[in-house]
Amino acid sequence: MPRLAALSLILAALAGCQTVPPTNVHQPMTVRPSPRPEAGGANGSIYQAAYARPLFEDHKARFVGDTLTVTITESTAASTTSNAKIDRTSTASASVSNVSRLPGKSLLGLGLDASSSNAFEGKGNAGNKNVFTGTMTATVIEVLPNGNLLISGEKQVAIGHEQEFVRVSGVVNPRFVDASNTVPSSKIADARIEYKSAGQIADAEIIGWLARFFLSVLPF
Repeated sequence: MPRLAALSLILAALAGCQTVPPTNVHQPMTVRPSPRPEAGGANGSIYQAAYARPLFEDHKARFVGDTLTVTITESTAASTTSNAKIDRTSTASASVSNVSRLPGKSLLGLGLDASSSNAFEGKGNAGNKNVFTGTMTATVIEVLPNGNLLISGEKQVAIGHEQEFVRVSGVVNPRFVDASNTVPSSKIADARIEYKSAGQIADAEIIGWLARFFLSVLPF
């Protein structure tokens, strides 16, 4: 009985576990700010030189650990159309005239006609359209030597038994960041934007490993 109870608990725990979908965004997806050297001046009870910003300095992200708001405005559309048509016709004829003094008299007067015709016509159409909009905040995980910012972030939203994961990463030129510390996704280099889910609905959309095996080996 103790073994059966332990097995039941393990099965219940496994049933309640949700697998986090894999990701291709830049890692890590968050970092802690690194200590900054004191910019001069002594620390006080309120003033801390390491975290102070000049009075007229903007508040755009520029250091590791700073946050940056990303406006996701991805819209892609693609279509292709192809047509192919091939025609081929050939005709051949031969005859043996009724000429005297030729061997094989049984073939005299024999005629041969042959013809062939091939035709091929193919058409294809394909279209794809994707729209992805939203807003999320990412963290600066590295400052590149030229001043560009490598950002990465993840947002998790749990709705009932389903979990939604929105992830974004890429390289941002600080000049593209506006006064509100926001940058559109269209101005992020090497952008990697994901929207994935985990839960019962997501699991139902995945083919089981045994079914995938048979799909890969069956010829029909």
